[in-house]
Amino acid sequence: MNMKILVCISKTPDTTSKIAFTEGNTKFDENGVQWIINPYDEWYSLVKAIVLKEKDPSILIHLITVGGADTEPIIRKALALGGDEAIRVNNTSNDSMVVAQEIAAIAKEGAYDLILTGKETIDYNSACIGSMLSGLLDLPYVSLANQMTLNGNTASVKREIEGGEETCEITLPAIVSCQKGMAEQRIPNMRGIMAARTKPLKVVEPIAVQATTSIKNYDLPPAKSGVKLVAADNVEELVRLLKEEAKAF
Repeated sequence: MNMKILVCISKTPDTTSKIAFTEGNTKFDENGVQWIINPYDEWYSLVKAIVLKEKDPSILIHLITVGGADTEPIIRKALALGGDEAIRVNNTSNDSMVVAQEIAAIAKEGAYDLILTGKETIDYNSACIGSMLSGLLDLPYVSLANQMTLNGNTASVKREIEGGEETCEITLPAIVSCQKGMAEQRIPNMRGIMAARTKPLKVVEPIAVQATTSIKNYDLPPAKSGVKLVAADNVEELVRLLKEEAKAF
């Protein structure tokens, strides 16, 4: 039986986009924002799945995203990189538990051997979807993985821990969140872009899930203060500023 890998894909603002909020700082202003695949999902989890498929062409790679129709260009780009087919759950919730439950419902139905996520999204940085999926699906989970090899139904996964690294062996099916080191960024080629246009993209209506959190408001970080210049021979003033204002010691 062919191995099936489910890769979770998120839409995030490009890091060069100007961030602003509307409606009393309660809503993200999407005007003029350039959207991209979340880099941790694209560069590490998706590309790792592609690398595994290159070694074993029988592997099936399914992509999943939870969002509105505006996420479809993002999922199409992911298909252009190398996914076989995609699923979009038609739910625009920002609640992590809602997103996790939507993905879990699809994962149960699809009976996937391996679920890959990026370690976090670059907008909300919650880093919790993998662990939530583990709890919902009762599957082993390894976070912050930077290397992984498969041997039959066993995965050897190396991950970062405080002060070093550890290597885990897990029995599939399992969930792994991926970070730098797991794979290298790739750029879709013309053949992949053309093929992505006809690859299956299934739209699924959401299940009945109650949100557990809501966004009260957003705040931008404080504006950066000006630079204070200190004369090269004024060591006492430099020490005072470092101590009293920069709180360096």
